[in-house]
Amino acid sequence: MLGRPVVFVDGARTPFGRARPDGLYAHTRADDLAVAVVRELLRRHPELPPERVGEVAIAATSQVGDQGLTLGRTVALLAGLPRTVPGYAIDRMCAGAMTAVTQVASAIAVGAIDAALAGGVEHMGRHPLGKDADPNPRFVAERLVDADALVMGATAENLHDRFPALTRERADAFGVASQTRYADALASGRIEPDLVPVALRDPERGWGLATADEPPRPGTTLEGVAGLATPFRAGGRVTAATSSPLTDGATAGLVAAESVARELGLPARMRLVSYAYAGVDPEVMGVGPVPATHRALELAGLDIARIGAFEINEAFAVQVLAFLDAFGIADDDPRVNPDGGAIAVGHPLAASGVRLMVQLARRFEADPSIRYGLTTMCVGLGQGGTVIWENPHHADYVSAEEDAR
Repeated sequence: MLGRPVVFVDGARTPFGRARPDGLYAHTRADDLAVAVVRELLRRHPELPPERVGEVAIAATSQVGDQGLTLGRTVALLAGLPRTVPGYAIDRMCAGAMTAVTQVASAIAVGAIDAALAGGVEHMGRHPLGKDADPNPRFVAERLVDADALVMGATAENLHDRFPALTRERADAFGVASQTRYADALASGRIEPDLVPVALRDPERGWGLATADEPPRPGTTLEGVAGLATPFRAGGRVTAATSSPLTDGATAGLVAAESVARELGLPARMRLVSYAYAGVDPEVMGVGPVPATHRALELAGLDIARIGAFEINEAFAVQVLAFLDAFGIADDDPRVNPDGGAIAVGHPLAASGVRLMVQLARRFEADPSIRYGLTTMCVGLGQGGTVIWENPHHADYVSAEEDAR
């Protein structure tokens, strides 16, 4: 990456809740979820003077109601940051938080700011994807995009059509594996450290505390999912077991120039190597991570064999399988999502990008033999995004300061 090296200092997320009337956050505001994670990062890092935060970038796909009003700025004010700290909102649908991180990282790299908070929030229980949206009729009338492009599940079915090797049986197996891996990670204590407890108030049940993810379905088996319906197409292949559930939640990450992190005594959990976004046909948006990854690898001067850890957002199992096939990676490769993914934990759209980063950072710390990892995801309306990271704990890692000497 040109300019100053940028590091991922820390990240956090709320427990994820099911987006439904009786879900975990049914009576909690979206902006309050974002405030909770920002406050937690500030609490964890008192060595960061709040006035050194140069920007707060918060993403949301549906920027209405309690997810509107320039989220970055409103969250900064609500979190108690100095009024001199600016902020803004971002929308790149599922890659919102990922875009927030890469945007502020670019500003840090060129020296415009020294540190930033970036993340995303989605309260899909209050603001379902596409609610109150008014897509231009020209999209379909002039055949600019296929009508399926506006229905994410339909785009997943299209991937099955386009790549016959991506069978329902493979997708079912991947979906079950995601649940199993998440359950193992939870039992091993690898999930809870990332979570920020959130106070809840229910008009009927009173006060409570959200401390655990709500969407996972432990004990899921291949036999149990074999007969599930295919809601996006009669006789199709995409089911609830191979799709990420509708989810409420928020994430935030603290990003800084490597030299500033060292000056302030902030940890460097990952260093940003390169990133890229790419467009694809909207009706098969799930292949978006493939060209984005090719471009990010090219910018980094790496090939896929150098990547020792993959965190791939599981919008749909078939989308992950398409990525794996494109790069010759086995469905059960241990480098891929070993702690499960969005099929199990949920996918609060614009928040998910930082969840991937937090999980990758944890893997870097646990295994210093991994030098490079990537976070990648598909994006609605035909896009993909990929960020490549380097592990500061690797024996060959050289800081910018050491490199200068």
